[in-house]
Amino acid sequence: MKAVTVYQVDAFTNRKFKGNPAGVVLQADGLTEPEMLDIAKELNNSETAFVFPPVSADHDVWLRFFTPSTEVPICGHATIAAHYARALENHMESCTVIHKTGAGILPVQIEKQGEEIRVTMTQGPISIEPPLDKNICRKITDALGLGLDDLDPACPVQIVSTGHSKVIIGIRRRQVLNALQPDFNGLAALSKRIQSNGYFVFTLDSGQPDILTHARMFAPAIGINEDPVTGNGNGPLGAYLVHHGLVDHAPRLFCFKGIQGEAMGRPGIISVEVDIENGKPVRTRVGGQAVLVFKTVIQI
Repeated sequence: MKAVTVYQVDAFTNRKFKGNPAGVVLQADGLTEPEMLDIAKELNNSETAFVFPPVSADHDVWLRFFTPSTEVPICGHATIAAHYARALENHMESCTVIHKTGAGILPVQIEKQGEEIRVTMTQGPISIEPPLDKNICRKITDALGLGLDDLDPACPVQIVSTGHSKVIIGIRRRQVLNALQPDFNGLAALSKRIQSNGYFVFTLDSGQPDILTHARMFAPAIGINEDPVTGNGNGPLGAYLVHHGLVDHAPRLFCFKGIQGEAMGRPGIISVEVDIENGKPVRTRVGGQAVLVFKTVIQI
């Protein structure tokens, strides 16, 4: 039998039972893929991160991510959770860590101030696909329970990726966002057709001076009906906002804070940075705090 130490970490918050919960296994060397999937199923978080030793000299650690049903290339909140757990367990000071993921070999900044640990991850290359055609858009809005008049006319419905793609859907009002009751079977069926598993619905209707966006994310095709706070949704959203000229920003950098998870009772705040060159988004980073909920040992 193997003794596997597992951490449960809430990411993008400093309050337990808020933000987005992720499982973390810091010493995953020796685990098989079926065992990792079993652990992810048992924890039943949207994602669990497994940390492995480096396999070459160009990175410090290797991270793999599993939902309860499948492996995914990258996960924002589980990345924050994994590096928070590493920093906590290893008593790390502020530093930069290079990690290998399914989205590439990328840097992660760990900032420690007193007892507070903040983690910021650089995301993968930005990909912005053409807007989806009207028939597909109508099927998506129908499955989400949105009327055409709910959509923000300045926001085309399209797929954006920084390593794990999301359909970005902008709507006018926060009240409508919080009231959404999607047809999850319908969304899952559409995911196979458009080759994107996540639907990231956002609004600029904030009403809070320090918060730019409110959002929800649905990914039933990979076993996540709704995700509380999504790094791989908010990062692409930052690139999308710059790409379409929907926000004012400095010539080389756009920064904002978004909130997600309110409708689930698990609100979390995520900080997003977008590097800009010649008016175009070229790189995104997402970051936030985290908190340890529990640490336990599973015998498998």
